[in-house]
Amino acid sequence: MNPTIKIFSATKFIGKNLSFTFADYRAFELWSNFMPRRKEVLNPIGTELYNIQINPENFDFSPTIPFVKWAAVAVSNFDFVPEGMEVLEIPQGLYAVFNYKGEQSNAPAFFNSIYTEWLPASGYELGTHPQFEILGEKYNNMNPNSEEEIWIPIKKAIISKF
Repeated sequence: MNPTIKIFSATKFIGKNLSFTFADYRAFELWSNFMPRRKEVLNPIGTELYNIQINPENFDFSPTIPFVKWAAVAVSNFDFVPEGMEVLEIPQGLYAVFNYKGEQSNAPAFFNSIYTEWLPASGYELGTHPQFEILGEKYNNMNPNSEEEIWIPIKKAIISKF
């Protein structure tokens, strides 16, 4: 597991969002509502889709703590927002970028290894800006050859001198 450390530039998004928990995971519902309408967004930047997760402060990944998930596309501006969609802006931030290849059923184990193995040994701490996945041309939900980029927000760990 060897991520690339990158700075993500401030980016605007238009999409749909839902609040739910890991115990009541409703990402399929979110994406099922967004995908038929994604072409209504008239000013996209690129063709990628973004699966964005905004965690509450001090989020501990407990199965019952709610977070907000977005299905969105990056846009050049907010001049036209389709009815029923909302806007989101992610500020510039530091990220560890992982390439994931495989079926979505194996993704939870991959995320778990990021948070429980890579992050504690990395010299970084979890940042507070949103985490997201970029779903590009090689993304195909049920295909074992599916590929996506996982962007985990990070910050330099504070090392105590005591």
